[in-house]
Amino acid sequence: MLMTIVGLYTFYILMRLYVSVMQIGFINQVKRKGAVLLGEKEYLDAANYAVAKEKLSLVEAMVEYVLFFVWMAGGLAWFDEVLTVQSPLTHTLSAVIGLILINSLVMLPFGWYAKFRIDAQYGFNRSSTAQYIKDTLISTVLTIIIGSLIVWGIASIISASEFWWLWSFCFIFGVVVLMNMFFPTIRALFFDKVTPLDDPQLQEQIAALMQKTGFVSSGVFVSDASKRDARLNAYFGGLGKSKRVVLFDTLLQKLTPQELIAVLGHELGHFAHGDLYKNIAMVGVMLFGMFAAFGNLPQSLYTQLGVASSPHVMMMLFILLMPMVSFVMMPLMGLVSRHNEYEADRTGSELGGAQHLISALTKLVSENKSFPLSHPLYRFFHTTHPPVIERLRALGSDISADVIEDFIDPCPVL
Repeated sequence: MLMTIVGLYTFYILMRLYVSVMQIGFINQVKRKGAVLLGEKEYLDAANYAVAKEKLSLVEAMVEYVLFFVWMAGGLAWFDEVLTVQSPLTHTLSAVIGLILINSLVMLPFGWYAKFRIDAQYGFNRSSTAQYIKDTLISTVLTIIIGSLIVWGIASIISASEFWWLWSFCFIFGVVVLMNMFFPTIRALFFDKVTPLDDPQLQEQIAALMQKTGFVSSGVFVSDASKRDARLNAYFGGLGKSKRVVLFDTLLQKLTPQELIAVLGHELGHFAHGDLYKNIAMVGVMLFGMFAAFGNLPQSLYTQLGVASSPHVMMMLFILLMPMVSFVMMPLMGLVSRHNEYEADRTGSELGGAQHLISALTKLVSENKSFPLSHPLYRFFHTTHPPVIERLRALGSDISADVIEDFIDPCPVL
């Protein structure tokens, strides 16, 4: 059983590497054929930025594989042995949170390099080293606190019920729902300074927009995201009465009011179609499958790992194998998500005007240096949004046939 799991994980890593290599080759090929949607310099910058990020992901994947192999080849047994805590609950908390922190510490340099080297080179990073350290420390403390509560809950369930995997799924699914409800509040408390939108005319337009779709919000807010990053973004967060509209200050600086209304119309389209609930349901299906599988792992696996089938080992295996399961599930989730994006675009064009949404999407591509083309295999495994060219065409933008031919697949998949 152990060899089967290691083999599956190895195949998953090889697929990740292959997809990244194909994406890098694709971008390096099409970037020489003339700019699409962007100016020549912007197009090359976006291509080089995408390649730089993908090269970093190649190294990350290989380091993740080494980490996984170390844990499975005796690391779990060694870590379990060196934790000489007497209390079973404290031992469980120390083991699971310890694994998360060790993995996070090993991967931390990649996050730093992405922000202070790649993002800085292309004009995105505005965060200071002090701010980055502060954010990292806050994230770590929140991980320890929230993670410990979750681990304690699952450990208690495993000890109390034969069908622990089913009740653990219900518990985790409840946590997912709560996190979606309170994410905007947590983000505002610990990371971004969020203030009410100070533009009566725009606020009135947004209120009228929300009324058309029945979206009841606790308010429209502006986040000072520019202190960390230059990218444009906005989000509708929360569930029930906790819903709020949050606009990045960078978005207000770059988009006209008409373009902003069209973008918000797109986001409201997600609400009108119940996309958030659909996404939560898909996550629920994935979690149910994972808990069902982990609830029925054979005893031989634990014997081969040199550990007991204890609650903390089960949770550690869950954490280690979750990236592989997510990778397998991503194509299905991406397919649904891309369909939802088209529907949201249609709503955005109806509420804010197709031309304004086209203009806004084009600006977002330019300002965020989003390379407009990607390899089909990369889109299949990684993208939650349709290619921007296809979105613009669906909105009525005139994209030349030559561009579409280049876009389809000039680089073979196999």
